[in-house]
Amino acid sequence: MKANLKIHGMHCTSCETVIKDELNELPGMGAIKISAAKGEAVIEFDEKQTTLDAIKQVIQKEGYKIIK
Repeated sequence: MKANLKIHGMHCTSCETVIKDELNELPGMGAIKISAAKGEAVIEFDEKQTTLDAIKQVIQKEGYKIIK
C-alpha cells in the first residue's frame, strides 16, 4: 500500500532522516520518500505487517504533526 502524508514541523534533512529511521523500525516498510521542503512523505508498506495508524503514531511520536 502507498500513503501520501502531509507533515508539519519538518525543517531540514535531519528531520527527514529522523522520520525515515524510525519508520524503518516498523515491520513491512518499503520505499520511504520524505521531503521537508514540500512537507510531505510518500510511504510504501505491507498492510499485512503494519498499519497507516502505526506509521502516523511513529511520526507524531517524533514531534511532527500529520496534516493529511
